[in-house]
Amino acid sequence: MARRLAPEVNAGSMADIAFLLLIFFLVSTTIETDYGISKRLPPPPEDLQTNILIKEKNLFRVELNQLNQLFVEKKPLALKELKTAAIAFLDNGGGVEKEYCNYCKGARDPKSSDNPDKAVISLVNSRETNYETYIAVQNELISAYEELRDRDALRIYGMSFKLMKAYLKDGSYSGNKELLKDQIKQIRLMYPEKLSEAEPVTAAL
Repeated sequence: MARRLAPEVNAGSMADIAFLLLIFFLVSTTIETDYGISKRLPPPPEDLQTNILIKEKNLFRVELNQLNQLFVEKKPLALKELKTAAIAFLDNGGGVEKEYCNYCKGARDPKSSDNPDKAVISLVNSRETNYETYIAVQNELISAYEELRDRDALRIYGMSFKLMKAYLKDGSYSGNKELLKDQIKQIRLMYPEKLSEAEPVTAAL
């Protein structure tokens, strides 16, 4: 009795289908390109102002030592408490007369920052500081600015600052983008990101 041969499968059409699926996923998949922390580089040295005087109470000192220990105003602080402490400093509103902040909701402690425009956060780290810890601290500080901006954007414009930025990048947004840019600029002026990063130090902090 003759042995029956198994029918062959035409693999040509399978390859075509696989290629079409690959093209489909390449075209339809959205790839996020924003990684890490969004930072604006400082101006060139010749453009820096050297005669800037900052009141001690308007300076929020954050330090990381070689053991990855966090200190705020020379006192140890847990990383999870950093954002709350930064918000309390930025939103304090302790200024009077010309430096009075009418939208600040902080404690208005006269020994803390006058207003968000005067408030400066100084970050110093040791050269031996772990990179992951350094980034985590920066994220907490930046998220403090973002939370305050979200709060006032919701109060004034009825949408969060995060959503406003997303609409500005959205090509299908049907609203007035020029108006949206002005609104974003206004919120940034209310809470300007003044994060000073000193050169890493070798000595133990």
